[in-house]
Amino acid sequence: MSGPADRPRRLRQSPAVRRLVAETRLHPAELVLPVFVREGIEAAVAIAAMPGVRQHTLDTLVAEARACVADGLGGIMIFGVPQAKDERGSGADDPDGILNVAISRVRAAVGEDLVVMADLCLDEFTDHGHCGVLDAAGRVDNDATLERYAAMALAQARAGAHVLGLSGMMDGQVGAVRAALDQAGFTDTILLAYAAKYTSALYGPFREAVASSLVGDRATYQQDPGNAREAIRELGLDLAEGADLVMVKPAGTHLDVIAEVAARSSVPVAAYQISGEYAMIVAAAERGWIDRERAMLDSLTHIRRAGAQIILSYFAREAARVLATTGRAHVPG
Repeated sequence: MSGPADRPRRLRQSPAVRRLVAETRLHPAELVLPVFVREGIEAAVAIAAMPGVRQHTLDTLVAEARACVADGLGGIMIFGVPQAKDERGSGADDPDGILNVAISRVRAAVGEDLVVMADLCLDEFTDHGHCGVLDAAGRVDNDATLERYAAMALAQARAGAHVLGLSGMMDGQVGAVRAALDQAGFTDTILLAYAAKYTSALYGPFREAVASSLVGDRATYQQDPGNAREAIRELGLDLAEGADLVMVKPAGTHLDVIAEVAARSSVPVAAYQISGEYAMIVAAAERGWIDRERAMLDSLTHIRRAGAQIILSYFAREAARVLATTGRAHVPG
């Protein structure tokens, strides 16, 4: 006898067959590179906790954006690192602030060849490091923060951002920002709502990257990692308020949430492979414990398989180059 008639291994016997029947494929156009631009530096600065990632000057940021276009990436997400901070995060909506100037410079360089995304949150700009305005008791004031978000959104839209990433996790943030943009005539500006942004120890390297001033934690507005139904509630609220895209973050530790959001969402789903996820892979690879390229591609494939159509990752350019050279990229049509 030749053995069982049902032999799934027949479809695994060679690289060519495995490529033919692959259910999940990566493509550079689905990848977005998060980048940091720092005010007051004359050369790019390495981030110790994220080997290979740098804080950019305006000039090196523009060069990075052009490289993203050359690598075929879908987008770039810009985070600003200002020199001066205050309790209101005044630099966030200052037209001459580092983030808004960077948006303008990048948009002028890449035009419509790359989707220019901007982080819409106050944490990089406040001297207390929280994502919103604090009240007299030191608590984040939700509604006062929404007013700051609306002002920040208008500044970013005027600077030329295609997509605003609402990452602060304030109640009603999507509706408040959408209303402000529409009233000012920015009806085409796209809103990426962080529908499920969980607290995590894996944000540590990011806080170095943005020179965070945070003391304490953000548990009163970011979600509890043990809660999944809460993410679906947030998803429904964001969609009802007009979100064009929704996000799950961190990606690798919340694949189940990505899958559930993807099954329910009427808009495209993004996921953010955050700084600590990147750092763990890089650190293990530097020690020879894992294969960097394979671990990178595996991790991104798992996020894509879970249902994310857009992946923000510090590996984005590296992954795009590998996909291009190995022929593993999937070109639709």
